[in-house]
Amino acid sequence: MKKVLIAGATGYLGRYLIKEAKKQGYWVRALARKTNKFNDLKDSIDEICEAEITKPHTLNGICNGIDAVISSIGITRQKDGLTYMDVDYQANMNLLQDAQTSGVKKFIYVSVLNGLNLRHLKICDAKERFVEELKASGLDYCIIRPNGFFSDMADFFEMAKKGRIYLFSKGLLKTNPIHGKDLAAVCVDAINKGDKEVLVGGPETLTHQEIALSAFDVLGSKPNITYIPEWLRVSVLKLLKMFTGSKTYGPVEFFMTVMAIDMVAPEYGKCTLKEHFVSLKNKNAGIHR
Repeated sequence: MKKVLIAGATGYLGRYLIKEAKKQGYWVRALARKTNKFNDLKDSIDEICEAEITKPHTLNGICNGIDAVISSIGITRQKDGLTYMDVDYQANMNLLQDAQTSGVKKFIYVSVLNGLNLRHLKICDAKERFVEELKASGLDYCIIRPNGFFSDMADFFEMAKKGRIYLFSKGLLKTNPIHGKDLAAVCVDAINKGDKEVLVGGPETLTHQEIALSAFDVLGSKPNITYIPEWLRVSVLKLLKMFTGSKTYGPVEFFMTVMAIDMVAPEYGKCTLKEHFVSLKNKNAGIHR
């Protein structure tokens, strides 16, 4: 039985990775800062390791006996004094170095679609620097490039709940975000495939307007959409860069940039965004299914 290490195991994608790896018959070691977050996943984990991935001395031998590493380590918002370079780059480097010395056969890293073209963004630059190091590491590798998670689409739903959704470019830009369950299957499948890079999105390609209308429809609300002109988006970004620090500016810059371009990847999976919105509605209402 092959052994897999899941890094970033308590995150949105990480929890699905644990379940999918176990489903496919792998022995699973989960890495996290706080092991108490695994209470509902104990049956899917063979070994839990508590470590601070930004502190390499806590990782010593974390990859011993492991055949493949899957890392979804990364942050959207910079907090606790940590930057994108600290986490998306250096933390993954710490893990990669341990994987090299431990004889790991394959390293799978979850990055972002269009990472190279978006490298002027700090978060993407950190990710792409690690991608370069991984490619030069000598390990077999695969870079997974999703265009967005369903969890990212919660912003649409939250705006709809408040009665108004704001969109760029008349809402005609397109994307096909993917559910964590479907993306986890792609990542775990990559262990035994030879692809070096996988671009992946969900099963439906939608305009931002269609996503907004779907959110209102699930809530049973009348659609109320405000379209933000390009000049205003650019002006806001310039002002934020001038008057806020990277902690605030970084995530806003990323969001306002990717929302102003098409982010479409090859379609995969079965979970639909409307189903996700329904689950959010049920969760808010205290309905569990």
